[in-house]
Amino acid sequence: MRLFRRSDFVTATMLLNIALVGTSRAATPEPVIRTASASSKAPVGTPRLTFELDVMPVLTAAGCNQGACHGKSRGQNGFQLSLLGFDADFDYNAIVKEARGRRVFPAAADESLLLRKGSAAVSHGGGERIARDSKQYKILRDWIAAGMPRSGPADPVLKLIAVGPEELPLSPNSKQQLTVTARYSDGSTRDVTPWCAYQSSDTGVSTISTTGEIKTGRLPGESSTMIRYMGHIATWNVVIPRGARLPAERYSALPRHNFIDQLVWDKLESVAVLPSGPCSDTTFLRRASLDAIGRMPTPDEVNKFLADTSPNKRAALVDALLARPEYADHWANKWVDLLRPNPYRVGIKATLNYDQWIRDAFRENKPYDQFVRELVTARGSTWRNGAATMFRDRRTPEEITVLVSQLFLGVRLDCARCHHHPFEVWGQDEFYGMAAFFGRVGYKGTGISAPISGGEEMIFTAAKGAVKHPISGAIVPPEPLTGKAALSDDEDPRLAFARWMTANDNPFFARVAVNRMWAELMGRGLVEPVDDLRATNPATNAELLDALGVEFRRLKYDQKAMLRTIMTSYVYGLSSATNDTNVADTQNYSRHYRTRLRAETISDAIADITGVRDDYAAMAPGSRATAIWTHRINSLFLDAFGRPDPNQDPPCERTGETTMVQALHLMNSSQLHQKIVGDPGLSARLAGGKQTPAELVEQLYLSVYSRRPSDAELQAAVKLYTDRPEARRQTTEDLLWAMLNTPEFLFKD
Repeated sequence: MRLFRRSDFVTATMLLNIALVGTSRAATPEPVIRTASASSKAPVGTPRLTFELDVMPVLTAAGCNQGACHGKSRGQNGFQLSLLGFDADFDYNAIVKEARGRRVFPAAADESLLLRKGSAAVSHGGGERIARDSKQYKILRDWIAAGMPRSGPADPVLKLIAVGPEELPLSPNSKQQLTVTARYSDGSTRDVTPWCAYQSSDTGVSTISTTGEIKTGRLPGESSTMIRYMGHIATWNVVIPRGARLPAERYSALPRHNFIDQLVWDKLESVAVLPSGPCSDTTFLRRASLDAIGRMPTPDEVNKFLADTSPNKRAALVDALLARPEYADHWANKWVDLLRPNPYRVGIKATLNYDQWIRDAFRENKPYDQFVRELVTARGSTWRNGAATMFRDRRTPEEITVLVSQLFLGVRLDCARCHHHPFEVWGQDEFYGMAAFFGRVGYKGTGISAPISGGEEMIFTAAKGAVKHPISGAIVPPEPLTGKAALSDDEDPRLAFARWMTANDNPFFARVAVNRMWAELMGRGLVEPVDDLRATNPATNAELLDALGVEFRRLKYDQKAMLRTIMTSYVYGLSSATNDTNVADTQNYSRHYRTRLRAETISDAIADITGVRDDYAAMAPGSRATAIWTHRINSLFLDAFGRPDPNQDPPCERTGETTMVQALHLMNSSQLHQKIVGDPGLSARLAGGKQTPAELVEQLYLSVYSRRPSDAELQAAVKLYTDRPEARRQTTEDLLWAMLNTPEFLFKD
């Protein structure tokens, strides 16, 4: 008897497949027959299975198309699927037609390589993903046996998913089973709970199983559970109150300076947390000064504020600070982090002009919507219009789309450039529809010649230009993420995009702007990261975020007015000290959250305190660190304290954490040592004066901490002088050095 080779079996199976399904595919010109037509009939009494409605959910739930498996960019072991099933055509071809159709065998479905690998009947790097006795296995087997049909025009389309039960507070160490229902275009529904992917935003608060069962931990808190099914996203928020609800009178008695306070108190009441008390006047003065102008108050300013007995002195202080010229450089410095290019890539002159354009916008208090419109529609010379440098740095519609959507809409679309966003509703269609608004950006002049680019370039609106879809190759018309953007044929598409983006009904524009401001002032954004606003990353207080966005629009996008609204709320002036109820609160603003000062702020503060200025290359003598126009200017201190890497693409990331490098730098920096011990410095002036030790210590505390010393601090410091009266200057230097190395100096309280 002749032994059959595997190739003989494959050939025989293919011939048998042709015989089995050939009648239903007679009109199909393709020579390899493996698929049933959209109109093929399922056996009587059994539901019709299709690739889109039944098979792709199984593969997604099993993890076959995840990034760690066959969904990675080059697949796994020669088998590639689209990430999370965003491209049904690609996946169908990969399973049914690639590798000469060897992955599926309709004549003997159980022998299909897709099933044998998935069930680990043969060696599989991913192990067993689908058990042979499971419902998932039966769906795949029956689909293969039916001839691998796809959905047709008559089949329903998934419209949305709904999660039950209604959101409700949970107790510690409890369980809650979720039910996910898919709703289709024909009105039908399916329970798809076992086929969904689940993810908790904070596993310390709650976890969720692959079957949709939530388990809460022993600590109170909040988390959001993401549910994903075939490109559709839903969330279910978990709230575990601290304990029994507190009497309503405790909250009704709290002060309310504006709408912010009411919305924060409402949230605190829902989680049974009480706010801390108000901070001291000195703490408020230091906090507001650092937030508004990036400078610590001088000893004279502290004494003047403490002597003021007017009841509205805190609001008056905020107004005075926002009117000071230092406001512009401090807040512009935050935006140049996000927009600043590498000067060696785009040119030194273009980078300098860009920096000055941004700073001028803050000096003029230019409305935020105007600021953004001028950026996204910029044209002209990069040597004359600094805003045009954004397009010199980002040179393709795709690069511009990623930057603009993240900075000004709070939508991270970079994932959608290649595949469907894993945590959002956006896909390639939305990404390239947005990119099409920038398809007619034209360039004339000297292009990029990195590593040293120096030429002038003109940015203009070209007569034509198009963006093509990477899969279909079709030209994509400009289309915003939501709604419509009216666009005439002879108009620069960027103008239509700018109108859509800054319109009052845009759901993203104002919210991401106020979220950034809130994070800078309050120590944490209502949404974190601040530029990642999505359904699966909900705000800790959604009502407050919406209200802030409405107020920003009402203020006509006046950034100073918006800052004043936040800074004059009672919540802004809370102490950072905890009480019994809010010690674990890190996101509901029941107390002030301390943050480390920015690198430039610390550097300028040391220069102000010691009286010894820094000199920076390419800057005027005595310039402040907040005025530096490029991160390429050398400074070991600024690098140690986390200024952005100049080689990064914007938006650049700052290091806000404390590190060992920072501690060692403060303790050992020769530059800092010279500022402390040098003859022109504060130590020499104080030690050489006629002040008593107590007066000298008070002056140091006012200079470094913006407050007077406590009795215990005063006694301990004065003792240092009385023990060594002959070493007055050295004691002053040591005390100043020690104070500059404390968290109280480095952190905004």
